[in-house]
Amino acid sequence: MSDVYIREHETSSTALPRVMPSPKSSRIPVPFFYSPSDDGTDENLLILLHGLGDTHKPFSNLGHRLKLPQTAILALRAPDQIPYLYEEAFQWYDSFDPLGELIRYPNPTPALNLMKQVLQHLVNDCAWREDRLHLFGFAQGGSVAAEFGLSWWKEQKGKFGSIVSVGGPLLSYPTIEDLSPTPLLVVHRVSPDEPSLPRDAMVAFKRAYQSVSGETLDGRRSGMPSSKDEWEPIMHFWSEKLSKRQIDGLYEVMSGMVPPS
Repeated sequence: MSDVYIREHETSSTALPRVMPSPKSSRIPVPFFYSPSDDGTDENLLILLHGLGDTHKPFSNLGHRLKLPQTAILALRAPDQIPYLYEEAFQWYDSFDPLGELIRYPNPTPALNLMKQVLQHLVNDCAWREDRLHLFGFAQGGSVAAEFGLSWWKEQKGKFGSIVSVGGPLLSYPTIEDLSPTPLLVVHRVSPDEPSLPRDAMVAFKRAYQSVSGETLDGRRSGMPSSKDEWEPIMHFWSEKLSKRQIDGLYEVMSGMVPPS
């Protein structure tokens, strides 16, 4: 049984609707899955970004299983199909050269432009506040989430509710003085020979964000977090960062339970 966190609801603006307008496919140029919160109060929006070679479909299922309180979910599919693969395998930006080798220093600009278009629609048309938006990305999707959080801050001075990057390093090496205030959790798998997060990776994150937390997972496995122990630090991070709307003076019990596999 995981730890239980009990906290009083924080009051948020009553001017915001309890159920937010759904995003429009005419305004988001990639396939997506959207679902309002199961409890009928859309106080937060969790934006899910899949990894290289995947689609948004498994992440829409993940969003449902997480059952985060007062949290709607939006799972986005990357825009480009990986060349020469005749299956549902997509990339957020060009990842392979003409010989099929991974590009060492890819350019994420197309993905950042896409995310900017999505965010403008969410904020301008769907009434979402930036600080109620939470990004979760795996591998290449984690890199996109972290790079976009930085670019949005530099261009708009916009702060998100939080960003979680699982196995997704920054692709750039920031040189800014005014760091983004968005809280960032970096989750990385490590092997017995590498018992901590790569130093260079963490230095880059800390040159971009004011608040950076790091968690390590067992490097003998691969892929997404897959057990209660591996999800626990992420759930705990969200329990501290998700906004809560007060409803008739109720208290919320956050069990931090892991979504079933």
